[in-house]
Amino acid sequence: MLAKVFSAATLGLDAVPITVEVDIASQGLPSFTIVGLPDKAVEESKERVRAALKNTGAEFPAKRITVNLAPADLPKEGPAYDLPIAVGILIASGQLKANLEKSLFLGELSLDGSLRHTSGVLPTILMAENNFEKTFIPTANAKEAAIVDTVKVYSVENIKELFHFLAGFKKIKPLQRISVDLDRSVDYEFDMKDVKGQETAKRALEIAAAGGHNILLKGPPGAGKTLLARAFPSILPNLTWAEALEVTKIYSILGNLNNDRAVISTRPFRSPHHSASSIGLVGGGARPKPGEISLAHRGVLFLDEFAEFPRSVLETLRQPLEDGVVTISRAAGSITFPAKFTLVAAANPCPCGFLGEVTHECICSPSQIIRYQKRLSGPILDRIDLHVEVPSVKVDKLTATLDNETSASIRERVQKARNMQITRFSKMGLTSNSEMGSRQIKIFCQLDNDSLNLLRAAVTQMKLSARGYTRVLKVSRTIADLEDSQNIKPTHIAESLQYRPKFEN
Repeated sequence: MLAKVFSAATLGLDAVPITVEVDIASQGLPSFTIVGLPDKAVEESKERVRAALKNTGAEFPAKRITVNLAPADLPKEGPAYDLPIAVGILIASGQLKANLEKSLFLGELSLDGSLRHTSGVLPTILMAENNFEKTFIPTANAKEAAIVDTVKVYSVENIKELFHFLAGFKKIKPLQRISVDLDRSVDYEFDMKDVKGQETAKRALEIAAAGGHNILLKGPPGAGKTLLARAFPSILPNLTWAEALEVTKIYSILGNLNNDRAVISTRPFRSPHHSASSIGLVGGGARPKPGEISLAHRGVLFLDEFAEFPRSVLETLRQPLEDGVVTISRAAGSITFPAKFTLVAAANPCPCGFLGEVTHECICSPSQIIRYQKRLSGPILDRIDLHVEVPSVKVDKLTATLDNETSASIRERVQKARNMQITRFSKMGLTSNSEMGSRQIKIFCQLDNDSLNLLRAAVTQMKLSARGYTRVLKVSRTIADLEDSQNIKPTHIAESLQYRPKFEN
């Protein structure tokens, strides 16, 4: 007898329907075969399904069982097909009679028949909105699935409970939608009030947070670069609902969502070690998975000791920094992951870190300094909007008892500026000034004569590239937004120019 049950597979950040066909032949030696490009985890589901059915009181047919996962040319991976395979065997063996044409099943089985937490549930639920009426998932994924209310989602503890429901012996209520508050206050570990001095760097971080601009903090050891970066998330604006869904989908696919977490409501902060590989940073592998830059999507990617990263690894950031996506190409095809993150990089000026310091003598030779600075290529530096010098903090500021401005007050200004940008780009699919293209710059970054003359002089004297020119305009637009100004003024241009390196490569 043949049975068809529906499941799903994740392809990039989206899910696609998978038809699980189960055939039980009355002739031939007993066997259990799975076809349709299964990986090792799917192959091992044969033993999990066999044990789960026997341990819940169901009969596992001692016949020739063939399971086909269609379409057959799409690789299948992970243990999420355990549940649909088990349901298909129950129907094909005649133990269960139910109409499942509009139902979707997803879940990993334990040997006792209970369902474990399964990755990729949120993209599956979003796909099921337009294709299925009912979706069955593990109870451990209930909160993650309950943020979608356009499809009936049933959470089940074990396969026995599901059997009784499908057979009509028991009722299970569909999940009620959970309302998620994205504006909730978070108790951040680091606050801007904890940073002594460094007013210029704080101002630059405020601009970076308001417009989503990349920033490089450069200074000697102990100046506070890492503390500034760690406190940066505390001034970031709230996620929009669309952004929160994007981020949650990424973490759902990787199985990084906690059981008690319905949606990621705060912007991610990722800080990979400088020994990270290019695949670990941008993603990839034989079966491509998102890397650190995708895990930092709509959040912050902090690269401490920026110059210590291998140059080959840093060069892989070029395209994501420019396009906001990373495309991973393999022989079987290409997958695109989102990567709209704010880069916060921290670096020393030289190997010893004290180049240009008055209180400490630099012990590096000129050749060492040149080699060290050449680790950061011109194209990478050109893609960073704000270059900020972070000098050593003087002793009078370290010992001062004056109250510094808190992250909460800075975040209010940042949120107000970001709301202006969301309104401005509401019909263009953008959320921040850093995402503007040439078309948006032409519309929203118009300059008066004084501002235009100042920028023209800067292009000549500072040797700004075309990319540097447009990034000055974007930062100027953000500074104007922070001051609630509709027009970009010469003061905004001047402040933006001070964050560019003196000479562009």
